[in-house]
Amino acid sequence: MTGASRGIGRATAHRLAEQGYDLVLHGHGEAGVAEAAESLAAKFGVTAVSAAGDIADPQTSKALVRLAFETFKRLDALVINAGTHAAGMLGMTSDATIERLFAVNAAGAAYTLQNAVRLLARAQNASVVLTASITGTHGVAGQAVYAASKAAVVGLTKSAAKELGPKGVRVNAVAPGFIATDMLDTLDEAGRTERIAGTALGRLGTAEDVADVITFLLSDQARFVTGQVIGVDGGLTL
Repeated sequence: MTGASRGIGRATAHRLAEQGYDLVLHGHGEAGVAEAAESLAAKFGVTAVSAAGDIADPQTSKALVRLAFETFKRLDALVINAGTHAAGMLGMTSDATIERLFAVNAAGAAYTLQNAVRLLARAQNASVVLTASITGTHGVAGQAVYAASKAAVVGLTKSAAKELGPKGVRVNAVAPGFIATDMLDTLDEAGRTERIAGTALGRLGTAEDVADVITFLLSDQARFVTGQVIGVDGGLTL
């Protein structure tokens, strides 16, 4: 699992460990992801190993897949969650920001899936879940580049589902709405109130709300679900 040290990733890792999954966890910084692995292993009695690195570098995901093989000799589930966010009007977005958003959100996801495909196919009943965004499925003014990078995740999900289905690998994505993670820390109270007002359920989502859907999609309960992008947005896009 990439992006496992905080937010949606940390909540998902917790849910999976709770259900007895052994884990290979990735984070951008070594301290955070190592602490997550140690904590989950101690609490739930699972095997949890970790590695850190920039997911925009294809060598990072290669190392993760190698670690999974060396530790477990198999890979039954993959969560591609690592991502970065930046907002800005098109005319005010720097070249560096555009490059970084696509390097992490789009290329990083593609590298991870590319490097894991062979090991996933060997499992013959594997599941992949990617983290997209409602911004990538519906668009948001002031977030065009971020939206484009997440729309790439949607395209990757659907195409990979068609390609890998015959190999017994399901591929789905979640598209979170406004979730109470550190990505929303820059919002003032008025901004939070505005977003809550636009949500049918009248609240921000939690990391656990998204983690539960990811866990379902990985499970055998979703054995006939593939190529889907599931909105986890409390009715924001109704």
